[in-house]
Amino acid sequence: MYTQRIGALDAKSEALAARLLDELNDRQRAELSGALATAERLLLAATVTFTAVDPHSAEAQWAMGQYFTELDQRFPTGFDPGDALGDDASAMQPPFGEFIVVRSDAKPVACGGLQRIDATTAEIKRMWVSPEFRGSGIGGRLLRQLEDRCVAIGYHRIVLDTNATLLDAIAMYERAGYTAIDRYNDNPYAERWFAKPVA
Repeated sequence: MYTQRIGALDAKSEALAARLLDELNDRQRAELSGALATAERLLLAATVTFTAVDPHSAEAQWAMGQYFTELDQRFPTGFDPGDALGDDASAMQPPFGEFIVVRSDAKPVACGGLQRIDATTAEIKRMWVSPEFRGSGIGGRLLRQLEDRCVAIGYHRIVLDTNATLLDAIAMYERAGYTAIDRYNDNPYAERWFAKPVA
């Protein structure tokens, strides 16, 4: 009985939606479709969770693997992660580092980590947001989470590097108050370097 009522309500909803769409022209239908997709993405973004995890955990390794695959596709020369999933990941463990996975419906959709440079400086690493969640503000929220963790550990300054092809990332860092600095590392893929003081 309950299942029949739910089925009847679904059928009525679909019929109403179809009648509403019939009244719209093609441009309006496209606008409505885009607006509904945006609303769905923002609702998903509002329900994500931010969790500190071991960078060697399966979900952290999966998220970083997605990040490295994307870099390999986007960089003109490709990307070789080297030992980034092995010993290099250990630098993003407490007490001097952190790795955060962002989940939606228990699935990783973003990640980022930080590691120690020296007693007062941390470096943000492996910032990645799944393409379907980009533009929803998750990247900025993740960046603030990492900054807060830097402060909690006791760092006073954050540095990061990025490739010049990652224009959206560069724009996000600049909006968040990061300023350009000289090269501070030997990362062969880095072309831009940034820093920000934190309280």
